[in-house]
Amino acid sequence: MKRIMLLIGTNLAIMLVLGIVSTLTGAHKFFSGSGLDLGKLLFFALLMGFGGSFISLWLSKTIAKWSTGARVIDTPANSTELWLIDTVRRFAEKAGLPMPEVAIYEGEPNAFATGASRNSSLVAVSTGLLQSMTRSEAEAVIAHEVAHIANGDMVTLTLIQGVVNTFVIFIARVIGWLVDSALRKGGDEPSGPGIGYTITVVVCDILFGILASIIVMYFSRQREFRADAGAAQLMGSPRPMAAALRRLGGMEAGELPQNVATAGINGRPGWMALFSSHPPIEERIAVLESRS
Repeated sequence: MKRIMLLIGTNLAIMLVLGIVSTLTGAHKFFSGSGLDLGKLLFFALLMGFGGSFISLWLSKTIAKWSTGARVIDTPANSTELWLIDTVRRFAEKAGLPMPEVAIYEGEPNAFATGASRNSSLVAVSTGLLQSMTRSEAEAVIAHEVAHIANGDMVTLTLIQGVVNTFVIFIARVIGWLVDSALRKGGDEPSGPGIGYTITVVVCDILFGILASIIVMYFSRQREFRADAGAAQLMGSPRPMAAALRRLGGMEAGELPQNVATAGINGRPGWMALFSSHPPIEERIAVLESRS
């Protein structure tokens, strides 16, 4: 990958930082004289899990612009930019959405949608896509991105991420406490977590975080099918979206940073598909054609 795959990468980084800092600074309010207070631990896990997830969502649009170098089109500089804004506006109105910000960025064929809510969204399209696709195919891709916004996919994935974050934090700290207790067996009563707890929690946060990303990626792939169907509805037919996917299948889709990949148009083959935010293009085409 030229650039690492907005939501998942940013969230993982935030969760690792929050988890390590809370561990190293001794923020263990869920420990008591009798051991581990599971109720307090669950509250801590919920606060950290959903906090990290929603911080990621809040930062998503800003990070997307920065990481891709996307330039928001305030005043169209040429006919292509005017067409792009008019196309996004037409689909947004059809989907009952406020007008998203529209941006363009240099790169290979790709596009993405992001933002904290339907009222604060961004649709960005690469120069490579605009240059390589017919207008009908490019319209289908734009319709797909608008459908992501209309379906509330960023918020949905944020909630899913919050749930898996909570489990990661909770389970990692339970295992950390068990390992620490085993290491101290026969010794003095612990007054708090020891080095065994700290090391175990950091390792588990990383390993379980990777497993959690597989779960989130699965739900992301399901949202892609919905966005494809939404594009077909906005276009009045599934054929333009299928044609756009065929075109993408014959070219190297530009890879997006992790924080925007969940709302882009690319995918990955082989076992790496477990970590892919998108289903195989062939499968997406087949599902679209079954709707014809």
